[in-house]
Amino acid sequence: MTQFGTTSDGRTVDALTIAAHGLTARILTFGAILQDLRLNGVAHNLTIGSSDLADYEDTFKYHGAIVGPVANRITNATAGIDGFDHRFETNLDGKHTLHGGKNGTHARIWNVAHHSAAQLDLTLDLRDGDSGFPANRTITARFDIIQGPSLRLTITTTTDAPSIANLTNHSYWNLDGTDHMRDHTLQIKAATYLPANDASFPTGEIEPVAQTPFDFTERRHLSLGSTPLDHTFCLANGRQDLTEGLHLTGASGLSMHVSTTEAGIHIYDDRPTYGSIAIEAQAWPDAPRHPRFPSIEITPQCPAVQVTQWRFSR
Repeated sequence: MTQFGTTSDGRTVDALTIAAHGLTARILTFGAILQDLRLNGVAHNLTIGSSDLADYEDTFKYHGAIVGPVANRITNATAGIDGFDHRFETNLDGKHTLHGGKNGTHARIWNVAHHSAAQLDLTLDLRDGDSGFPANRTITARFDIIQGPSLRLTITTTTDAPSIANLTNHSYWNLDGTDHMRDHTLQIKAATYLPANDASFPTGEIEPVAQTPFDFTERRHLSLGSTPLDHTFCLANGRQDLTEGLHLTGASGLSMHVSTTEAGIHIYDDRPTYGSIAIEAQAWPDAPRHPRFPSIEITPQCPAVQVTQWRFSR
């Protein structure tokens, strides 16, 4: 463990490294950020990161972080939970909640619970009422490097009362180490997606990808700039067994295979630069507002256990 830097409000941030099977990951205690990911024989970082902590408080906000306690958008910053209405912190357009609010999990210092050569456990306690979310909750993020080589992330959220939870890693990816994504191909094993309005909120509809620009069921090049990508692709109707759902391949032939237990994968195209894409395995966004969407409620008896795995091949 080494000191990475100090936040603008004086908090110390450490960096921890895990490595095995030719894969090395560097993770920060600030936001549980995946800051650097290296594969033996590849000269560049596979994910988009910065060596300057100040970037993560500014232009790199959300990059590589675990965002939550509820990722993505909550319309009007309100939701009904266990029969009661709750209002959350507004940090989007002055009236909505994005990624858990201004002080979501991406902006917290996580605690180191365990660190070994190939495994790291970070924990974070959120008190009842924090940013408006009910219940005392404990979030554990376990990073493992396993055969593949693969990086596996298991996010477990426990609670002492009914609440909602939908966390995700918000890494941006470019497998070629270039400043653009146009030579990458993408495949997503999703027959349906969630249409969104101009502000990227899901409309509540669930539509087939066939004969739309969102059809990635067969591998194809990214058509960046033609159709904005800020959409969730539906892998299942609820949490599932760990299942491979996405392939991203660079011009070099390096591929990333993403498996997840989550019902969706949200893709954001990092416009206007198109230098990377965000790949966020998560439950469907704004779920409390849409009865047809799988529930993200958790209880003391039913915690949330979310697993995402990134496997690399050449």
